[in-house]
Amino acid sequence: MSEIRIGIIGSGFMGRTHVDAAHKLESTIPVAITSGSRAAQVAKDYGLEVESSVQSLVNRDDIDAVVIATPHWLHHEEAMAAVQAGKHVLVEKPLATSLEHCDRMIAACNDRGLTLSVGYHQRFRESNYTTRDLIQSGAIGQVRCIQMSALFDITALRSDPGFGGNWGWWTNPLAMAHLMNSAPHNIDLCRWWLGSNLVNVSAQCGTYREENPNENTTMALLKFDCGAMSTYWSSSVLPTPGFPAEEFRFRIMGDSGIIDLNPYGQLNISRDGVMETVFEQPPVGHEEANSAFAMPRMQAYCDQMQAFVNSVNGSPGGEGTPEDGRAGVEAVLAMLQSSDNQQTTILKERA
Repeated sequence: MSEIRIGIIGSGFMGRTHVDAAHKLESTIPVAITSGSRAAQVAKDYGLEVESSVQSLVNRDDIDAVVIATPHWLHHEEAMAAVQAGKHVLVEKPLATSLEHCDRMIAACNDRGLTLSVGYHQRFRESNYTTRDLIQSGAIGQVRCIQMSALFDITALRSDPGFGGNWGWWTNPLAMAHLMNSAPHNIDLCRWWLGSNLVNVSAQCGTYREENPNENTTMALLKFDCGAMSTYWSSSVLPTPGFPAEEFRFRIMGDSGIIDLNPYGQLNISRDGVMETVFEQPPVGHEEANSAFAMPRMQAYCDQMQAFVNSVNGSPGGEGTPEDGRAGVEAVLAMLQSSDNQQTTILKERA
C-alpha cells in the first residue's frame, strides 16, 4: 500500500495538528501547506513546501489528499476546489456552515468517487470508544437520558501564543456561533454511541462577557429517534476556574445502570448499585500549546488520520462520514433556529 501524500489548507493550531499527525504516521507524507500567517513557520518546522494559494496547492500532482483546517465558512469553497482537482478531503469539523453546502460537497465527492471525511477526533479517544462499547453491549440497558456539558473560558486560549494567532474569525458573523465550533463533537458522540439520529431540538442561545455578534452560550434539550433525551450546556465564556471536570462531561442514564464520563479524566460505570472506574485518561495536554503536540493528545489525531487513509484505500476507517458531518451542522442550525423562533425545531429529514 503506497503512502498518501497530504496537502494542508490552514496553518493555525489545528492546521499544525494535522501536519503533525501526518508527519508521525508511516502511511502519510505531508507535502505542502497554504493559507494563514503561520504557514511559512509550519513548513519550516516540518520540511514542507509553501503554496501561495489553495488552487495552486490542490493542483499539485504530488498530493493525493487535502486536509482543511481553516475558518468554518471557508470549508465548502476549499473542499470543492480540492474535489474538482481530484483530491480526497478530510475537513475539520464543522463540515460546512449550511446544509446546502454540505450536500454539494457530499454529491461532488460521490460523483467523483473521492473520500470525504470529517474531523471528529473524539471518536478515537479510548474513553469515548469504550463508552460506545459499553452502551452498545447493553451494559447499562437502554439509554434514556444524557446530560452534557461543554464549558470553558476562551480567554485562556487567547492568552497562549501557541493557540493565539489571529482570532478575528471568532467574531466574524460568517462563523455563525461558538456552537458551530464545539457542538458537532457532542452531537457526533451521542449519535455514534446510540446509533440514533436527532428528531427535535429546543434551545436558548446567548452572548455574554465579550463583544461578539455570534452565540457563545447555549442551553438545549435534544430528542433522539431511539427515544433518548439529552440536555446540553455549552459556553466558551465560563469564568475561570470554571466547574471542576465540566469542560467535556457526559452523564448517561440507562434502565439498569449509569455512566459518568469525563473524556479527560475518568470513565465510571455503575451496575448493581456499585460505581467502578473502568478507564482513566492520562493527561491529554490540550490546555497548553507547548504540550499539545505530544502523545497522548496527538494519538487521537494520528488514529483519525490513519482511518482517513484506510478509507481512501477502500477499507472502512471509522472516522466521521460526510453524513455524520452533515448531522452535526444540522443540529447546530436547529439549535440556533429554535432560539431565534422560541419554538422547538423539528429536524426535517427525521420528522
